[in-house]
Amino acid sequence: MNRRRSNIEIIAEMLKASERDVGKTEILYSANMRYYQLQKYLGLLLDGGFIDQLTMENSHFNYRVTEKGSKLLKSIDTILEALGFENK
Repeated sequence: MNRRRSNIEIIAEMLKASERDVGKTEILYSANMRYYQLQKYLGLLLDGGFIDQLTMENSHFNYRVTEKGSKLLKSIDTILEALGFENK
């Protein structure tokens, strides 16, 4: 049965994608989302301190999960597992 992903599952996929320094495009593809969704969730994660924005060469930005984000990801995985949902 196909079901829509919850906001929490999308956030978890974004956090997993940013466990190493990645750009927006890689997060977008890893979390299988649209650009407007990426902007919405990325803003939320940055404002909450779950992801850091790193300035790279040529004013390009990469993103990396913070310690706070890693703890959130661990909690989300635990909850999804308890509910019987598999998180990639």
